[in-house]
Amino acid sequence: MTMGPGRETKARKPSDSRVHLLHADRLYFNQRVHPTAQFLVGNVQFEHEGTVMYCDSALFYEASNSFDAFGNVRMRQGDTLSLDGDILYYDGLDQIARVRHRVVLKHRGTSLYADSLDYDRLYDLGYFFEGGRLVDKDNELTSDWGEYSPTTREAVFNYNVRLVNPRPPKQSKSVLVSDTLHYNSRTGIAHVIGPSNIDNGDNHIYTEDGYYDSKTDESNMLDRSILQNGYKILIGDSVYWNGKDSVGKAFGHVVYTDTLNKNKFLGNYVLYDNKRGYAEAADSAVLIDYSQRDTFYAHADSFFLQTFHINTDSVYRMLHAYHHVRAYRVDIQAVCDSMVYDGRDSCTTMYRDPIIWQEGQQLLGEVIKAWRNDSTIDSVYVVNQALSVERIDSVHYNQVASKEMHIYFRGKNPYLTVADMNVFVNYYPFDDDSLMIGMNHTETSQMKLYMNERKVDKIWMPEATGVMYPLTLIPPQDLYLENFAWFDYVRPFNKDDIFNWRGKKAGTELKESIRRTAPRQRLDDLMKGAEKKD
Repeated sequence: MTMGPGRETKARKPSDSRVHLLHADRLYFNQRVHPTAQFLVGNVQFEHEGTVMYCDSALFYEASNSFDAFGNVRMRQGDTLSLDGDILYYDGLDQIARVRHRVVLKHRGTSLYADSLDYDRLYDLGYFFEGGRLVDKDNELTSDWGEYSPTTREAVFNYNVRLVNPRPPKQSKSVLVSDTLHYNSRTGIAHVIGPSNIDNGDNHIYTEDGYYDSKTDESNMLDRSILQNGYKILIGDSVYWNGKDSVGKAFGHVVYTDTLNKNKFLGNYVLYDNKRGYAEAADSAVLIDYSQRDTFYAHADSFFLQTFHINTDSVYRMLHAYHHVRAYRVDIQAVCDSMVYDGRDSCTTMYRDPIIWQEGQQLLGEVIKAWRNDSTIDSVYVVNQALSVERIDSVHYNQVASKEMHIYFRGKNPYLTVADMNVFVNYYPFDDDSLMIGMNHTETSQMKLYMNERKVDKIWMPEATGVMYPLTLIPPQDLYLENFAWFDYVRPFNKDDIFNWRGKKAGTELKESIRRTAPRQRLDDLMKGAEKKD
């Protein structure tokens, strides 16, 4: 006998115990209608192995240890299980009750409603096959086919499965739709198998293998599941979602997409808190910003994104990237140890050995601040030990060194460079035929370098000392400034190269300049000075 889709009954031993007729208002035989049946009418009661069954009328087949019951059918098994319906066929040998029409099975706060239900007393299993509805304290589940075990309180539902939490008449907060679902009425945990969708307010989950805890509103999904929260999408080999706190986590080949701000986090671990507007990524973490024409890629050991004054007109975001930062965009590349982006002024600050490259130009210092205007850089400020190098060929480089440096851009091209304090310049001018004339070495306190289409248009300096060397007479020791360095071997060459950390060669790391502060006067010293005057 088949118990449901793909389910066969186990080999079973017929019961030796007899079905006992406890009471009937009237008993008679009618051989023309049924020669072996006892006709029972009025307050009929049967008992079999501790289970009592009631009905208005019945046909009792004593030889086969079975009966058909009609009208107000009720089955009571102990004080925890009841089974009601309009019609019941009970087989005492196999211990199977087949109940039809307006069927209700109740067990410890759980109710199962169906039009047709078979209950196997041997294995303590009730199953329906023409649609059913299970209701407990928290949830309502419906499906075309299903089974429920009062002993384990486990239910299995198939075909057009729908779980609603909380159950009607309350306003639903979560709706789960699946093809196959395992549910435990004691724990409230549902396990879905196959294409499944969970809707929770603004949140939508797609999974083909996952667990949903209806009591805590938590979901754990496997097999490349998808979590969508408004304009945020989180995909991973495994995904966790806490609907109460609006916190999502994903592990393994994670893709987190913010479709509103047009950026992504990739990595093997991503967390985001929707209420706080917070996100973090680690383990092969990558930030991808595709909000502009050219896509920006950045890799770091970890990223942290924070939102301030969320849900107000003053909202802004800050992004922190820590350790081994490498960034690539077609027109600009950068490396540093750590980086901070402040959405208030679109300023990116790079710390510890930061370097920026743009085409053949390299810029470095102790700290670099870059301000963005839409898709392009608006200006760059280099703090302490600033060095700008432009490669002409493998031997000759235009070089500017100073304590601080400001570079201003129009579009993608710099149009003004301002170097302040302790300015040293090695510059190679060209004649009208594009032939290198020589090298100009200059020392000054400030320099303003005006550019036009990446070519020097004008240079301004207050007072300067310098010398112009012909190419053949440049002293080898003056060919490069004292702090000259060309770190092209560190530079990211494409979006995949951001993962390949290449540090500076030993001894070439930038050492932070020592910042000394004036000593503070102490009260004892002031008192001693006053005593001497007296």
